[in-house]
Amino acid sequence: MRQKVDFYQVDGQPMLAPDAEPEFGFSDLDSSDAGRDESGVMHRFMIREKVGTWSFSYAYLTDEELAYLRGLFAGKVQFAFTHPVFGDSNATETCIAYMSQYSAVWKNRSTGLWRNFKFNIIQC
Repeated sequence: MRQKVDFYQVDGQPMLAPDAEPEFGFSDLDSSDAGRDESGVMHRFMIREKVGTWSFSYAYLTDEELAYLRGLFAGKVQFAFTHPVFGDSNATETCIAYMSQYSAVWKNRSTGLWRNFKFNIIQC
């Protein structure tokens, strides 16, 4: 079984180590009143800045590993997500987040492994 890592946690439970460090990004959220006017000028009414998104990818997973990962998120609309702090690789922080856009290639019958399991964790 893959190693569990404490620097990525869901509700205090360690995640399985991904194949590579997850990609992450931050975006600003604008209000519904934001947008371009008839002359093409953009009017932004930012309601929140630097909302995080983390993309995880696992090339191969056993049935047990997939069950463990799925169990971390089962029945949860949102959860506490612990992750490294951007710019300080020795520190972690926790935010409220949800899981989105998960996918996989169906289980390979000859190897018994699930392939390309991917999902995003998005800060609430």
